[in-house]
Amino acid sequence: MDSGSRSLRSLGRNDHLSIPHNDEGPVFSEPWQAEAFALALSLNERGVFTWSEWAQMLGDEIKKAQALGDPDTGETYYHHWLATLERMLAEKGLTDPAQLARTRDAWVNACARTPHGEPIELRPNDFRG
Repeated sequence: MDSGSRSLRSLGRNDHLSIPHNDEGPVFSEPWQAEAFALALSLNERGVFTWSEWAQMLGDEIKKAQALGDPDTGETYYHHWLATLERMLAEKGLTDPAQLARTRDAWVNACARTPHGEPIELRPNDFRG
């Protein structure tokens, strides 16, 4: 087992981060959740943030969502994970909210024009609004 697998398995069992997991490690309902998880793991391994910073910010994002009515059933956990990634990257100066919005809008545009079952391809026009 390589160090990435060990990190992923141990992180999946880390109670203070409350990651949905089973005996094998983290579990995901949708592919984007695994991608967000992997991105956070990679950014941590590169020293962008510590797990203590991550846990604090994730907790803050979950509390904000609960205050706005999130039922905290576990179904929205990775939405909080994604919000934490976006906030962390902005606070660390790796991106800014405007760029995140442009990228999100580009994906919406690309998804809207792509027939079901076809790969989604971002084009320069998608970033123009």
